[in-house]
Amino acid sequence: MKRQRLGIDIDGTVTCPSTFIPYLNEAFGKPLTLGDITQYNLAPLYGVTEEEMDRWLEENEAAIYERAPLARYALEVIDSWKDKYELFYISARGRHLYELTERWFRRHGIHYHHIELTGSHDKIAAVRRYQLAAFFEDKYDNACAIGEECDIPVILFDTPYNQGPLPENVIRVKSWLEAKREVERRLQS
Repeated sequence: MKRQRLGIDIDGTVTCPSTFIPYLNEAFGKPLTLGDITQYNLAPLYGVTEEEMDRWLEENEAAIYERAPLARYALEVIDSWKDKYELFYISARGRHLYELTERWFRRHGIHYHHIELTGSHDKIAAVRRYQLAAFFEDKYDNACAIGEECDIPVILFDTPYNQGPLPENVIRVKSWLEAKREVERRLQS
């Protein structure tokens, strides 16, 4: 019997959602915490233009991704799924970061069947192409779009930057342990 495939975002989902904050604070002289990050667009929060933020991210993302800490319980939950589901990681990271990303997965012992770096936040084509049974995300509009357009359960990891009303099949969770319970309950029914 073919195993179901889970789609999993990387940044803010497998990695800790506050990963970038210390680096941003240092670069832009702000004392922000994750609780202050109430929107996905960081430029206004740090008082810089979109272009300045894009340039900073481009210059610093590789080094930050290389040192990104795991989200709490992510490894334990993902490890418990390695023989039960096919694990497909779909990320907006640019394709040029593939080797770095794969190295990070190996260093942390994170099991995967496939890693796809789309270079864009639009993940719907990948969700459809790989016939994913569920998706794990931290970006609000991605979660809503995937849930509505692909008609699969989407587990949205709760953060201050992803608040808003949710479609019926988008489930907000506070931890990987809660995510595990939700997805297993929904995929077994």
